[in-house]
Amino acid sequence: MITDERFTAYINSLENGNPPYLDELEAYAKKTQVPIIRKEMQSLMRTLLVMNKPKQILEVGTAIGFSALFMSEFMPRDGHITTIEKYEKRIPIAKENFRKFHKEEQIKLLEGDAAEILKELKEPFDFIFMDAAKGQYIHFLPDVLRLLAPGGLLVSDNVLQDGDIIESKYAVTRRDRTIHKRMREYLYTLKNHEQLETAILTLGDGVALSVKK
Repeated sequence: MITDERFTAYINSLENGNPPYLDELEAYAKKTQVPIIRKEMQSLMRTLLVMNKPKQILEVGTAIGFSALFMSEFMPRDGHITTIEKYEKRIPIAKENFRKFHKEEQIKLLEGDAAEILKELKEPFDFIFMDAAKGQYIHFLPDVLRLLAPGGLLVSDNVLQDGDIIESKYAVTRRDRTIHKRMREYLYTLKNHEQLETAILTLGDGVALSVKK
């Protein structure tokens, strides 16, 4: 937790809540230990979607489909979401959730390695949500920037690694050092890229908001 848990709990208590089916899916995710976007991240995403009104959304990392379904509730009615997932055990669950909650027309799931799929995509996207393997963000970035429309918004979740990002690599467990190094490189690139204007927020587990100039 990056911020004081009491502040987070208080702010989350002010929320009006999601549609019942999203609450049901969120409870399932917690029960089965599937990571989904946190309550405070949901609040930020809701605001960004209502403010920006993106009609073409790209999500890298579907999991069981919670965030795609969540975004579908707050984007324009004629909007469309393309989401990418390679974990075979979660793909059928996400597909079933899109069918069960009547979102198959709005959400298209692409199965496979995002690194390969991103290279094949052509259309520009107004809004890109990065929520996949954290060590891969830096590798996805060139294609993500190519696909992001001018004025479009890139939202990168979980970028502060529960606070580990500020630690020396020697203070991080050996198995996490590669991810630690790559995420630091990713954040540096976002902040210094000539095509982007980026803010990094200590919300949830850290989120970077990058607008393409």
